[in-house]
Amino acid sequence: MLGGGLFVLATGLMSQTSKPAQGGLTAQIVRGKQVYLAQCLACHQVDGLGVQGMTPPLAKTKQVLGDKTALIKIVLNGMQGVEVEGEEYHGVMAPHPDLTDVEIADVLTYVRNSFGNKASAVTAAQVKTVRATNKPPAQ
Repeated sequence: MLGGGLFVLATGLMSQTSKPAQGGLTAQIVRGKQVYLAQCLACHQVDGLGVQGMTPPLAKTKQVLGDKTALIKIVLNGMQGVEVEGEEYHGVMAPHPDLTDVEIADVLTYVRNSFGNKASAVTAAQVKTVRATNKPPAQ
């Protein structure tokens, strides 16, 4: 009887550790949308398509769907002038080092799962790791 109880306990603990932190993916997307509305909406627009020649789209681009480390660094360091899907964008994105690791993870997870995107979540631990080794470009 004791062996079966230990199996149930171990299975329960394993399922808890494999769940996304802080309420799961849906909760992370909901929180991320709030960060997006406060920090990103004015430039990237409600549909995530940005402004032609100024602010790049967030919909179905390799920058959003690809390397998470590069995406995290964009939020931390900002950027100016970028080519996305063959089109030049000349706007300036301010750096956002003031956002917490959780806020950055949430907003990037929201973006990676909105506007027709479907990609894996960004975790606060991933943001923390990138932030710890991040060296903003010289101005």
